[in-house]
Amino acid sequence: MSTKDNARVPTGRISRFAKLGSLMTGVAGGMIAEGARQLAKGNRPKASELLLTPSNAKRVADQLSQLRGAAMKVGQLLSMDSGDLLPPELTEILSRLRSDAKPMPFSQVTKVLQDNWGEGWNDQFQQFSFEATAAASIGQVHSAHTKDGRHLALKIQYPGIRQSISSDVDNVATLLRVSGLIPKEINYKPLLEEAKQQLHAEADYEQEANWLRRYKELLSDRPEFLLPDVYDEFSTQNILAMSFVAGVPVETIGGHNAHDKTQPPVSQDERDRVMSLLMELLFREIFEFRIIQTDPNFANYHYDSHTGKIILLDFGATREYPLKITEAYRALMQGAIENDRASINDAAAQIGFFQENIQPEQREAVIDLFVQACEPLTHDGLYDFAQSNLAKRISETGMALSMDKGYWHTPPADAIFLHRKLGGFYLLAAKLKARVDMRALFLPYMK
Repeated sequence: MSTKDNARVPTGRISRFAKLGSLMTGVAGGMIAEGARQLAKGNRPKASELLLTPSNAKRVADQLSQLRGAAMKVGQLLSMDSGDLLPPELTEILSRLRSDAKPMPFSQVTKVLQDNWGEGWNDQFQQFSFEATAAASIGQVHSAHTKDGRHLALKIQYPGIRQSISSDVDNVATLLRVSGLIPKEINYKPLLEEAKQQLHAEADYEQEANWLRRYKELLSDRPEFLLPDVYDEFSTQNILAMSFVAGVPVETIGGHNAHDKTQPPVSQDERDRVMSLLMELLFREIFEFRIIQTDPNFANYHYDSHTGKIILLDFGATREYPLKITEAYRALMQGAIENDRASINDAAAQIGFFQENIQPEQREAVIDLFVQACEPLTHDGLYDFAQSNLAKRISETGMALSMDKGYWHTPPADAIFLHRKLGGFYLLAAKLKARVDMRALFLPYMK
């Protein structure tokens, strides 16, 4: 990895605000330049058309990816959770942030390590890889070997991220509001507040270590899953030290594995088994644990074809769910299987999907959307995700509903995060060309 691929993370509130300020100035300048070009051609473009030029799109995505942290995470949340409410061009800009993090340069990594481990920290290691194996919105991962023979995966938090969360979220909200791209009728403030809480939780590496230990305990009866161990002696508030667990991204087993030539091709039956285990785990999270790792990022799931184990990584986005909500989802799914629209209506209301002034036709449209989303549950036998355009149909139905200005409504946070996880698993199942008997997995939870 060359130095030019790395970008120093701005750490202070002023420097981070300056990044946003320069971004907004650059976007405005781009709009003026494009407007002048369009006027010279005799066109009278709308402000939104000027804002969403390719150069501005790149400018927004590049600047937010350099800020990382909250600025980047808000973009991820909005693009994944509220895409149906945003113009497709803005969704495209924000979606670029999901995998566009640039790693910290060598000098900044060493400073974080010295600040957390003190002088002479490298005396404990036989080898330390300064090239990150992964970079995301909150931190990046490094590989290291201790002198006593342990192979570690070190999750190192970007400096200043934790302190900048609230101001970054507010700055991004200002950018979105000034752009005029989010309809005024949409109350997206609850989502932004939820983003702050979620980010503070993800930046708490000590809590993530606790979640990791909790999941290892909850899944101790399922040898099909492999989770890393936590090494307390190397872990701090800013560094999470875990055992390094080798595998390939689970998304790669849907076809020939270009990542690792030593891993044999994965059969249809094995892909079906892997996806069925992940769906079964999701149902256990909802109805048994009432604790859900809500980030569906495919990078959080790896696979070892030599052992057939599924490797679970990254528990920063884990959240507890109240019994009232999980019971409502149980009733909603059961209502879909039994074609009981009244039960679906009652469950959706309990979750918080209906405003007081909702029109009857809007209520029916929401129920239709839930029925559609539960299609795999109502299917008898193996549901072939590869042969289904379910994700596309759900998106189109959601878009049609969101275009009804009378229904613009921010769903409750618990629903947003759960739907995000389920939607991500639907996409993963399609990518793996997997077939899953979803009804059979849910039947143990029916009343």
